[in-house]
Amino acid sequence: MMIPSANTLFAERALLPGGWQRNVALSWGADGRLTSVESAVAPRNDSMLAAGPVLPGMCNLHSHAFQRAMAGLTEYLGHPQDSFWSWRDLMYRFAARLTPETLYAVARQLYIEMLKAGYTSVCEFHYIHHDIDGRPYANPARLSEQLIAAAHDAGIGLTLLPVLYQNSGFGGLPPLPQQARFIASGDWMLDLLARLAREHPVHDGLRYGAAPHSLRAVTPQALDALRAALHASDPLAPIHIHIAEQTREVDDGIVALGARPVRWLLDHQPVDERWCLVHATHLTPDETADLAASGAVAGLCPSTEANLGDGVFDAARYLNAGGRWGIGSDSHVSVSPLEELRLLEYGQRLRDQRRNVLACAAAPAVADRLYGQAVAGGAQAAARPIAGLAPGQRADFIVLDAEHPDLAWRRDDQLLAGLIFCQHGDNPIRDVYAGGRRVVAERRHPAEGGAGHAYRTALKTLLA
Repeated sequence: MMIPSANTLFAERALLPGGWQRNVALSWGADGRLTSVESAVAPRNDSMLAAGPVLPGMCNLHSHAFQRAMAGLTEYLGHPQDSFWSWRDLMYRFAARLTPETLYAVARQLYIEMLKAGYTSVCEFHYIHHDIDGRPYANPARLSEQLIAAAHDAGIGLTLLPVLYQNSGFGGLPPLPQQARFIASGDWMLDLLARLAREHPVHDGLRYGAAPHSLRAVTPQALDALRAALHASDPLAPIHIHIAEQTREVDDGIVALGARPVRWLLDHQPVDERWCLVHATHLTPDETADLAASGAVAGLCPSTEANLGDGVFDAARYLNAGGRWGIGSDSHVSVSPLEELRLLEYGQRLRDQRRNVLACAAAPAVADRLYGQAVAGGAQAAARPIAGLAPGQRADFIVLDAEHPDLAWRRDDQLLAGLIFCQHGDNPIRDVYAGGRRVVAERRHPAEGGAGHAYRTALKTLLA
């Protein structure tokens, strides 16, 4: 059960789309959407008072929830050339053990952790569809429904992206036995989406899209059919796809498709603002410019990309070209939007051997630029009204601890830098609101005790 709250919050400082404002009143309706955002006003008698500065909540645009239970289990040398591909073999073995009950327990724990870290929404890239032996469940939505229930019970907004996964590699290679739980036809996927929309209707806190896993895992024909059918039924539905994460994937794409994966996708699909290209790590300058011009979102997951040795996305070139982007925690070795933003900037610094790489003359405060653009890109990728503190958007926001050592006495132009580029002491996020409901109060979620116990029980089963 969520903690009840009034529908007006007064903040001495709040980050609005135009920048920091003072004496801000945020009001929202019973539907959880902001009805007014006023600055330079006095608090009303019935207003709640924010304990510190208020920021819009962040969307985690790329999550594989079950992998939360794997975090830290693959940090040993299992192969002389350890890479994403050897990690993937371990992931397959772990995925084979999941049950609906353990998936729910892991996902609820993860989503509570996300909320406490400042994520108020998540895009779940969900590719485990079938029973342990690969046979479809009598209810094909059984595992999807565990994720919907976990998000609802935690109080986080969800864009659920069932994954089309058909092949083990480019050229329509047959799936591997360990991929049996993932494999589905395009018709099966569309039937699943129709069933979910019927039994769990879309609302401000729940949205559906689809995710062709990658150009490795679907053929061009299957991608065409899925995209056309999805957009015929829901013209604004998001499409997410893994792409160009590894150099081997790029090399194999050249052999199989006659082009690098991002180049092929841009040339053969109507890539626009409905698309999210996850990772897109290895791009040429021309691909970078063309992806930016398409209006699509680049889904960047710096903690996972570092953990798997993927490489460093050329964020400086992409941002300078006006590219849209957001952040995700992917395999959940970390569940912190602050760390993702910090690592994104630090990767550029290490590569270029200079500081404040992702700032620019028009936006010299690098933390402010990163946070604002990540909020906007995450909202676009989620296809939900979560683009910041403005009327018509969902009342998703976080309240910082004004007395935290990294934030105390900071000017407006120093506050986000202290939040993102300092890491000392307790969590600086004090309260979290999602859809106008206070789901984290004084750093605690009301369900975290029971969820933690259920997670540890699930983990015992999964690791037995």
